Amino acid sequence: MVQDNIQPVKEDTFTLAKKIELLEVSKRKFLGEGLETCSTDDLQQLENQLERSLTRIRARKNQLFRERIEKLKGECGMQQLDLSSTRKQQLLEDRQVTEVETELFIGPPETRLAPKP
Repeated sequence: MVQDNIQPVKEDTFTLAKKIELLEVSKRKFLGEGLETCSTDDLQQLENQLERSLTRIRARKNQLFRERIEKLKGECGMQQLDLSSTRKQQLLEDRQVTEVETELFIGPPETRLAPKP
């Protein structure tokens, strides 16, 4: 009876060993090792997987940065600005350059020194 149970365990062990080996090969490829046997299609798939992973990593990093910024704003007593469209327009208008009239005169020095009538 013990012999009957040993065979499935051996098969499971063999299957798990194969899976571990495949995972090790995949890991090495993600680290840029063992690429000599890869075809162009294999390399393209690997590159696509890495780009998707990088996108997820960057999204998570940005989320953490945003959360940290909000936490720091709260610690500093800063409220998130929720500007109405009227206030936004006022801020934009305040930033516009205003024309100023000056008494600037361009010309030869002798004409600048002449007394004003």
